[in-house]
Amino acid sequence: MNKDFHCYATYCAAILAGFSHEESAAIGYSSQMVDLCTRTMLTKLHGPLSAATTQLQLELMDARTDIIGLQDITRIWASFHFLPGDLYADPGKKCSKKYLNKYRLICNPNSDLLEKTVRLAKDKSLQAAGLAMHVLADTWAHRYFAGTPSLVINNTNYHFYEFIQGENGETTRKVNFRHSPSAPDEPEISAYTNTVSYNKEKSIMNLGHGRAGHLPDYCFAKYKYLPAWAEYEEIVKDNPKDYFNAFCQMIYALKFLHGDISSFEHSHYDTEAVKPYEDDIRRILNTTQLDSTADWRELGKRLSGYELNEIDVAKLEKEYTDAEEDKKDDTFLGRFFIAAMNQKSMVTNQIYKSGNKLAGYSIDFKTKGFKGIRDFRKLLDKKGGGKNE
Repeated sequence: MNKDFHCYATYCAAILAGFSHEESAAIGYSSQMVDLCTRTMLTKLHGPLSAATTQLQLELMDARTDIIGLQDITRIWASFHFLPGDLYADPGKKCSKKYLNKYRLICNPNSDLLEKTVRLAKDKSLQAAGLAMHVLADTWAHRYFAGTPSLVINNTNYHFYEFIQGENGETTRKVNFRHSPSAPDEPEISAYTNTVSYNKEKSIMNLGHGRAGHLPDYCFAKYKYLPAWAEYEEIVKDNPKDYFNAFCQMIYALKFLHGDISSFEHSHYDTEAVKPYEDDIRRILNTTQLDSTADWRELGKRLSGYELNEIDVAKLEKEYTDAEEDKKDDTFLGRFFIAAMNQKSMVTNQIYKSGNKLAGYSIDFKTKGFKGIRDFRKLLDKKGGGKNE
């Protein structure tokens, strides 16, 4: 997903869940921050490098692809963008453990890890709530792809078609993938930029949905393709439908975090709160445009009576750098960093406990004490952790 949904749609969901304008803005900005918090940014701020929630293209190009480097990549992308759908999944066929572990990192919504993600944010900061909403939303947008480099899991081939709505109903059109990062996507002719095909299992080109370009991130996109992991059976991905489910599920999750409902369970959606605005929301989701920010902002203003401005990253960075050392964790970014390390620690621990080493090793604070990365001591002080990578 892009900032239009992660920031502005999340803001709308928070308003419908009962948060104030200021609280909803913090939640929306925190959801967007997941796509902005890189090690490059953290280095500039002298922040905890383990709080990185994404990687710049240049960072990925320079990333190590040995086991240590791949584990680092997987911790970031599986924790925040491609939450595994079933860490104990059985593909129903004989395969090596190496392949099985990658299969079990395939992203899907309504998982046990999603429940843990939302519950982890309970009684924490607004930044933790926003981060959890980013993870939740991406389980819908990024389903069928995995947050670890893998040709077997993430590759696509020539059989990739987009569904097009026309006067005579729905038809399909072959997607024209190209490899020019400077060329804008052209949905009117189904031309999209993707990563270069590289026939190596661990190539960074085969991370996440890179081979499918930005199609998974566009709310209007409906497409079908033949993933290798599915024995080349055709899969249809309906983003307008999935994004609507994501929006309704965010409202339900945020009502739990707001304290209006007592528990959070997957596969629940608050369609009642959406009902008065359903036509508008479905119109936004079905409109073919690369950026629907203006539409979501207009809806948000109708819901709250306030205009949500663009996130001011420079202002947030200044607040963090200007704060005294013992006050940095109480700034917007400080609270976000704590939430990020908490989420990464939890997901890494769950992957490790499943017997899967693709995200590296994890120890339990409660039984073995602190033996991990120095950054994660913050979780003990903030009582936000319990697990560490």
